[in-house]
Amino acid sequence: MHVRLQKDLVVVSPEENESEELADWLRSHAGQVFRLENVGDAAVFQAIGPEDEACRKPINISSRSPMPLKLASNFAHTPFVLDDREYASVEGFWQGLKFPQAADRLRLASLHGDEARDAGLQAPAADAFDYGGRLVRTGTFEHWQLMERACVAKFEQNPAARDALLSTGNRPITHRVDPDSRTIPGAIMAEIWMRIRDMVRKA
Repeated sequence: MHVRLQKDLVVVSPEENESEELADWLRSHAGQVFRLENVGDAAVFQAIGPEDEACRKPINISSRSPMPLKLASNFAHTPFVLDDREYASVEGFWQGLKFPQAADRLRLASLHGDEARDAGLQAPAADAFDYGGRLVRTGTFEHWQLMERACVAKFEQNPAARDALLSTGNRPITHRVDPDSRTIPGAIMAEIWMRIRDMVRKA
């Protein structure tokens, strides 16, 4: 191989009868990021993984994520049980908290996706709600803890959703939606997912 050094570039060209060898190498390392190291008098380029992973490019999880990553979103139909109640989705759990009546919460518990979100729009305005006999203020840390408990139950009870979350590797997770939630900002939701990812990985 013939190597030429240019500003910010290392150009490798095949010598005679080396074109096929170089083409095979390029195909097997497509999209890889390399780390440059000095070893004696030599410059060594070590592959450290695909660009998105090596550069830790953030992954946005939302209801519009492609499958199977979409299973990690709150809208996904991923049934779970929390505090002796069955839920079809985390969204159904979250929106149901807005309603004071047990019948309404039970109705929302069976919903997922846009249907669950839209049903929550019919809830009466309130800055607090009752859960398990205690008063929880909307948009507070205690409120977010309920979301985390629901997400933990979901990922523990749904292998496909758990695998989708773990497929993000060590890359940062974001939750960018428009408009952002007034009760649980996207940044908080993303932190919850990353904490659960660490917990599941260590289990």
